[in-house]
Amino acid sequence: MLDIQNYISFIAAILVFQAVPGAGTIAILDATARDGRRSGLAAVLGTLLGDFLFMVAAVAGLAAVMQAHPWLFRGLQWFGVAYLGWLAVQLIRSRPGEGASARAHAQAPLMHFRRAFLVSLTNPKVILFFVAFFPLFLKPQASTATLVVMMVHVTLLSLLYQAALVLIGNVVAVRFAAVPGGRRTATRLAGLVLIALAIRLALDMT
Repeated sequence: MLDIQNYISFIAAILVFQAVPGAGTIAILDATARDGRRSGLAAVLGTLLGDFLFMVAAVAGLAAVMQAHPWLFRGLQWFGVAYLGWLAVQLIRSRPGEGASARAHAQAPLMHFRRAFLVSLTNPKVILFFVAFFPLFLKPQASTATLVVMMVHVTLLSLLYQAALVLIGNVVAVRFAAVPGGRRTATRLAGLVLIALAIRLALDMT
């Protein structure tokens, strides 16, 4: 298709990238479990915005900049690890309850949008995918139109997958909330998973 190299492999790579659980997936599921579908979909939009910025950066030649200044890439990686660790601590220390105010609930989607956006923006997996892996599917003679088409593919497939994740996650969250202490357990479990992810990423960089 156009000047996309190995089109089927390109589609498969996007789906695999989405299916592998990462910080963005956790942020989406956490938002859905804590504040429902609206917050989950807001987290999806935050993740997609972060991904879109990295795609634009890749197209603009960020890969060349990173190659010339590896310390910049390393700094972004460590910032991402630190942010995931901070987010994990906040989740573990939080005390979710039924007494949340209506105003706080109404502001929840915006909060989860910002959180997911920051997670996406500092996620080394996203950086590696769009800055290193993404250009591999471009033919040497690829035009700007090809790059736009690739970005649209990634965005649409990501939207479909993550929206389905929210709908499924919301059903699970509603049932889990009926269990005494279920919401607190789910929140703390998400925090522990984030800590494990941050440790794994830190070990990969050492």
